[in-house]
Amino acid sequence: MPSKDLLDADRIRRGLKTKRIGRQVIVFNTVSSTNDTAAQYVNEPDNDGLVIIAEQQTAGKGRAGNKWFGSKGQSVLCSIVLTCENSNSELLSLTVAVAVAEAIGETARIKWPNDIILNGKKVAGILLESKQTEHGRTYVLGIGINCHQKEFPVELASKATSIDLEMQGYCDRTLLIKRLITSIEHWLIIANKKARRIIETWSHLSLLLGQRVTVLYNKRKFTGTCSGIDPEKGLILQLDTSHIQFFPAEQTAIAKQQDGLTRHPFE
Repeated sequence: MPSKDLLDADRIRRGLKTKRIGRQVIVFNTVSSTNDTAAQYVNEPDNDGLVIIAEQQTAGKGRAGNKWFGSKGQSVLCSIVLTCENSNSELLSLTVAVAVAEAIGETARIKWPNDIILNGKKVAGILLESKQTEHGRTYVLGIGINCHQKEFPVELASKATSIDLEMQGYCDRTLLIKRLITSIEHWLIIANKKARRIIETWSHLSLLLGQRVTVLYNKRKFTGTCSGIDPEKGLILQLDTSHIQFFPAEQTAIAKQQDGLTRHPFE
């Protein structure tokens, strides 16, 4: 790993124009999970916007207890503490997906609920965890972005990718983190003022809108056509039974999509 690619809190904060996200940045060499580390800071309201970054995770977490694959220095692994957030978890999840896709680049697309896709393969994942503290509801926002990986375990090779592989270059992780911090703050502001714009942007970037999808919810499978997203109730499906049903992100997973994109074991 080139020395210039080593992550440093001072370099990340240098030139940042954000007022909330990234006011504090802490970089660790190795942690079990950036989300678990960030959770230690949620009880103090002044830690709102704190960014925890690690070069390596020994027990990185994904949705539904899955693990995140990544070797040291190959990814952007970060978690953000939100102690003063008015958005509900559904809207917040959509907002962060839009922000991460924007930070990665114009070809990035969103596969609900937590995947960012480049050229049909997963390049990033999002894990939103809520915590109840004496000061109220807080959130820990975890983001993992594949940057330098050249190959993946055989079970992921057809499903996962990295920015280097897709862009045929060398991703500057510091600049990517700066873009990510800036993008998240920008879209959080919009979410608190004009939620409809989040829905419109998500719809533009979504790989699901208008597609036939099978989801897993309450240990049952539901199949239908994705007709949109609700900022409070989740994914909207026109089921094959002609009924319309909402599926909240926290309790739902994509089982199958017509274009062949499916869940991976490192979500």
